[in-house]
Amino acid sequence: MKKALKITGITLLIIIALLIALPLAFKSQIKDMVKRFINDNLNAHVEFSDVSLSFIKNFPQAHIGVNDLVITNFEPFKDEILTSVKNIAFTMSVKELFKTANEGPLTVNAIYVNEAILNLKTDKNGNVNYDIAKPSEDTPSKTNENSFSFDIQDYKIINSSLSYNDASSKMNMYISNLNHQGKGTFSADISELDTSTEALVSFSMDSTNYLNNNSIKLDAVIGLDLNNNKYTFKDNKGFVNQLPIEFSGYVQSLDNGQNIDITFENPESDFKNFLALIPENYSKNIEDVETTGDFKVKGIVKGMVTEKTIPTIDIAISSNNASFKYPKLPKRVDNIVINTQIKNTSGKPDDTYIDLKTLNFKIDEDVFKASATLSNLTKNMLVNANIDGILNLENIAKVYPIELDTPLSGILKAKLNTAFDMNAIETNTYARIKNNGSLDISNFIFSSEDIVNPIHISQANMTFNPGTINLNNFKAKTGDSDLNATGTIQNLLGFLLSDNTLQGNFTLSSNLFKVSDFMTESETSANDKTATTEALKIPKFLDCTINASAQTVVYDNLNLKDVKGTLILKDQQATLKDMSSSIFNGKLAVNGIVSTQTETPSFQMNLGADGFDISESFTGMALLQNLAPIAKLLQGKLNTNIGLSGNLDNEFTPQLNSLSGNAIAELLATKISPDQTALFSKLEGALNFVDFNKLDLKDLKTKFEFNNGQVSVKPFQVKYQDITIDISGSHGFDKKLNYNAVFNVPAKYLGNEVNQLIAKIDSEETNKISIPITANISGSLTTPNVKTDLTNSVSNLTKQLVEIQKQKLLNQGKDKVKNMLGDLIGSNQSKSDSLKKQQNTNVKDIVSGIFGSTQTKTDSISVNTPKTDSTNTKSDQTKETVKNVLGGLLGKTKKTKDTVN
Repeated sequence: MKKALKITGITLLIIIALLIALPLAFKSQIKDMVKRFINDNLNAHVEFSDVSLSFIKNFPQAHIGVNDLVITNFEPFKDEILTSVKNIAFTMSVKELFKTANEGPLTVNAIYVNEAILNLKTDKNGNVNYDIAKPSEDTPSKTNENSFSFDIQDYKIINSSLSYNDASSKMNMYISNLNHQGKGTFSADISELDTSTEALVSFSMDSTNYLNNNSIKLDAVIGLDLNNNKYTFKDNKGFVNQLPIEFSGYVQSLDNGQNIDITFENPESDFKNFLALIPENYSKNIEDVETTGDFKVKGIVKGMVTEKTIPTIDIAISSNNASFKYPKLPKRVDNIVINTQIKNTSGKPDDTYIDLKTLNFKIDEDVFKASATLSNLTKNMLVNANIDGILNLENIAKVYPIELDTPLSGILKAKLNTAFDMNAIETNTYARIKNNGSLDISNFIFSSEDIVNPIHISQANMTFNPGTINLNNFKAKTGDSDLNATGTIQNLLGFLLSDNTLQGNFTLSSNLFKVSDFMTESETSANDKTATTEALKIPKFLDCTINASAQTVVYDNLNLKDVKGTLILKDQQATLKDMSSSIFNGKLAVNGIVSTQTETPSFQMNLGADGFDISESFTGMALLQNLAPIAKLLQGKLNTNIGLSGNLDNEFTPQLNSLSGNAIAELLATKISPDQTALFSKLEGALNFVDFNKLDLKDLKTKFEFNNGQVSVKPFQVKYQDITIDISGSHGFDKKLNYNAVFNVPAKYLGNEVNQLIAKIDSEETNKISIPITANISGSLTTPNVKTDLTNSVSNLTKQLVEIQKQKLLNQGKDKVKNMLGDLIGSNQSKSDSLKKQQNTNVKDIVSGIFGSTQTKTDSISVNTPKTDSTNTKSDQTKETVKNVLGGLLGKTKKTKDTVN
């Protein structure tokens, strides 16, 4: 016995070892089998990461797994993924693994699919991306045979999704969270398949959503008649959201299409079934909801599905005198009447229509009635709707468990009719849009994350006309701002029902308009607690013109008075035209564009200032402070024209380093402010002869350019008494200064030493003498550095004055000598010739002695001119007189020596 058990144990171990080891030996054969199936059956590019084989998972059958399967289309959907599957597995008899390609198809008994994504498409030309199976003629050796045959007894699809997009019919369907399984035998001619399905379904056609993540459950027993391709639904019960639906009938595939005959209805008639039709995320738990009245859904779908026809449809949804109340909410909805039909009697898709004959309800004493018809659903849908009633918006949250980001409030009164086709809405063909009636809103409060303060609309009245809507009255307040508006809206329905822009023309007035009341609040990150503000965006949907006026507009710390102008909003741009206001005791004119088309907002502006108070404007306006920071030290009036462009930050304030442009400024009746800063103090310390309080700044004009945070000032001139000052240079928005001020200073301002020199000269030329003194200004406005070349300038002037004095004295000496000589010659004309000759000889000797002549007296002179004592005495006296005069002129101090005869 022990020996038998031992042999049996060893045998089992060998079998188990073989079951584990054999898959490794057959792995290459399995890969070849999968590749053979792909090549023989599919026109597509297929990839997979691995193929596995197990004899244990589904013993005694073999289990084959393919991991990370991806099927990619060829043309006309080249490189688009048709399907991707995390894992797909097959079970089959072990003997199937040993079949060769010539021994017939492989028989598969079960299929398991995990996390599959299937993307089905039909393009505008009718091409489909899922027709990838090769026709049988492509494989002549296997005519009328396939690489696989199915004798399926079990299959599962887990955590998968399917999407279908038909570009020609504008139909889209998306099925997610799909879990489906079935048991049965496909190989028998007549059999049954027991299935269970759960999924979320969304369905839309021509931009209209009919299902939106609606929960679908279906437990169905399907009779299979494979000879006639007929599938019959037996004992079927499904759920749409929480609404139970029982249905029966069949679907049969024919050569020219599919024949459908299905009837369905909800088995219960309680009005609670209507709430069950609403997605559970919105209706919440309806088990404890109190209801009265009935609710029925009943329908028939019967006929052929071909390329040109659909089955006829007759679906009725009705309820009479119903009500409901949620247990935790204070109010109830009464007198509910619903009467709706979805019909198609011809089988032509275009003839399908929805007739909402009645939709009435009452909350408290407010009665609301509506009706509508929707036809031509598959093409250009036609809409005709009527609304008549009163609705207190605050009551919505009191009767229904709706979750709102912000609470609703206000009274809506409507009595209107609208008729249009969707093409007219999309193309703004106003002649085909018929609106009639009125809409009133009172005490409506609108709040959103996009605005910092709720908007309280105290009153709004609109009249609906064909093509346009008149805004007769609109009064609102947000924060401290008030708004009053009238105007026209051209395509409100296009904005509400499509992606069209909201077009209109409005007249807007306000007593107080604070820009900060319309800004987005700073958002604080939960992780880093850092406040961040997203840049404001001008909405894409706005295309309107606003003629605005406001008594006061507050922007940052600026208070603009009597603001008027035109604002055009279009293509995420705001255009300001002819905007004017009173500010800084003057007038401001603005024209320009603000754009939010890119991630960083930008602007281009032309600003005109007329009669601005300089001190107020340069203190209160950051832009002016940065363009001309020194101007805030002045008192008077300013005229300027500024052209600038740049980027805006998240609060629509100019980013200074991005600014570029130019400006022309004119100062009127201006003087230095008594409250001087360090700059003027340092200038006065360096140039004590200038009183900056007395600068003549009247009618000063200058031009400057700015770019990349730097302001370049073109040369301009100011005056102080008879001193002209030439100024040029630049500064940065970081307040760094780099200026030169050249003072053309008359010599008389330059101290005692210079003035003493001037007094000695005593010439008209000295009144014209001036020197340029350059003051280099660097540092910043609060801590400036001032350097001058005053010392060198005075030194050079002193040298200049000395040279002038010397030249003047030399010229004076020459003139006196000439005069003296003339006098001497003229006084001796009556003397004898011999005496004249002697005197002339003496004068020549004197002049020669004065100017350094080296000529010696000739013998003839000494001989021919007899010397007497009286004559010699006169000659000596004349010499000394001339020398003393020249010496005095030239500043000599030589004393007269005693003469010895």
